[in-house]
Amino acid sequence: MTTLANRPNTALLVIDVQVNVVAGSPGRDEVVANINQLVERARTARTPVVWVQHHDDGPLAKGSDGWRIVPELAPDAAEPLIEKAWGDAFEETRLEQVLSGLGVGRLVIAGAQTDACIRSTLHGALVRGYDTFLVGDAHTTEDTTKYGAPPVDQVIAHTNLYWRYQSAPGRAAGTVATRDVEFGGEA
Repeated sequence: MTTLANRPNTALLVIDVQVNVVAGSPGRDEVVANINQLVERARTARTPVVWVQHHDDGPLAKGSDGWRIVPELAPDAAEPLIEKAWGDAFEETRLEQVLSGLGVGRLVIAGAQTDACIRSTLHGALVRGYDTFLVGDAHTTEDTTKYGAPPVDQVIAHTNLYWRYQSAPGRAAGTVATRDVEFGGEA
């Protein structure tokens, strides 16, 4: 149902599952295991897996140990890797060109951080015309309650809730569980 012409394909977008991004995040191991399942199923279905990797001048400096994708996940050398410096993975990156080249109009999104790069990219994708699905049990964030944010479980639950009811003309959106994701079909 995407508004992007001639873009019938689906891609799994794995955002910022990097050592320093998910270190200490509640549910980290379960989220990483779910993402690993999604990656394996996408590869089996010949659905593109696109990796996104954030960088900055601090704990995510390019090439640093904390910048690397977590060791439990192994991007294939043939899979696109998008480097970004902004929350929305489309901002000042080649993500749109990569997805267009793959004929992708539908995104299944997992990763970190829920209340930052995940939310920014969900909205960025939807406004650009993509059908955009969040895998509700395959994203996490750090605990920022000391800054006034709700506890992590509430941040995740709220994001899953409000994304479940997102819509836009000619586009589909929603939240789906890892076990219910079907690559090559509708979520």
